[in-house]
Amino acid sequence: MIKCVVWDIDNTLLAGTYLESGPRPPEPDPELLRVLRELDHRGIVHALASKNPPEAADYVATVTGVPFAAAECGWGRKSDALRRIIDDLGLGAEAVAFVDDDLLERAEVSAALPEVLVLLPEDAADAPSWPEFSPAVITAEGRRRGEMYAQRRRRQQEARAFGGSRDDFLRNAGTQVIIAPADLVDVPRLHELSVRTHQFNTAGAPAGEDELASLHGSAGHRLIAVRLRDRFGDDGIVGGALIDRGEANDSGVPPGPGAARCWTVSLLMMSCRALGRGVLDALLAALCQRAAGDGAGELRIPCLVTDRNVPLRLALVAAGFRASPAAQPGPQPGEPAMFARQLTGPLPLPALPDWATVADWP
Repeated sequence: MIKCVVWDIDNTLLAGTYLESGPRPPEPDPELLRVLRELDHRGIVHALASKNPPEAADYVATVTGVPFAAAECGWGRKSDALRRIIDDLGLGAEAVAFVDDDLLERAEVSAALPEVLVLLPEDAADAPSWPEFSPAVITAEGRRRGEMYAQRRRRQQEARAFGGSRDDFLRNAGTQVIIAPADLVDVPRLHELSVRTHQFNTAGAPAGEDELASLHGSAGHRLIAVRLRDRFGDDGIVGGALIDRGEANDSGVPPGPGAARCWTVSLLMMSCRALGRGVLDALLAALCQRAAGDGAGELRIPCLVTDRNVPLRLALVAAGFRASPAAQPGPQPGEPAMFARQLTGPLPLPALPDWATVADWP
């Protein structure tokens, strides 16, 4: 699935050349404006990469009425601009499309970033009918994704100017993380997260809506949703977890006397928009505390080993989880590793940040 379209400006989004238009810049191309708005409605974000001054990006945002998640204006190579956009948004290159009317620019990007889908403007006009641009589920959070990336940019700008620590800034921004049992109406969004997340997804595969809905009502499982908001905006559901409470069956009967009790988190996922805002730390702390309160002696999180989820595995280690001893050479990329944390003993449970709230769940 394409998650972001990076657009050229001259003779692409605009029906003319910005710097050659005199006092009145050209209007948007009507066909591509329709595509821009339709893809934005589907939760696909947009960015700009153009050999123009920054004012051109401001103008395009104003005349289209569409929020752009990033804008790279300058006279360097377009492939370098795309790399900065990809890094800034935390995307894989295979999730990005690039639209430019110039043959040489398209060739340069194709050679430097072969995973990026490179399109002519005429191709982009047909893109809404392609499966790569047609997500199966469009949630309320998805429709607001472009707006939330714009909020993210404002938040980052203010954070850079803030004089205190990260935690001080999160408090100053009015950060609220709410961790609670998911409702059935949350299942489509949790399914969407399972499809879209890669850096912060332990399973490495989508979880079906029917599967999540059935486990939602299971006595031995808990489906958790994580919500995030601050004074810059409401991000809605940004994460989730599927918990097996270690019970013998769905009747709610726990293991017999002497049996080891353990919680297993078979799926833990987090949107990259939550990165750096203390959300993953809060979720891991909440899981540890709730598992211990439920009488579990251990919390286990099987995590697929991939090149892209290294930040997730580092977060697990920082929260006191350790990969179980395994036969050499150990899990290889594409194989799961079992991360476990003892909930009793001298190691204190991770503390919940003061901006996080955990609702009671049975």
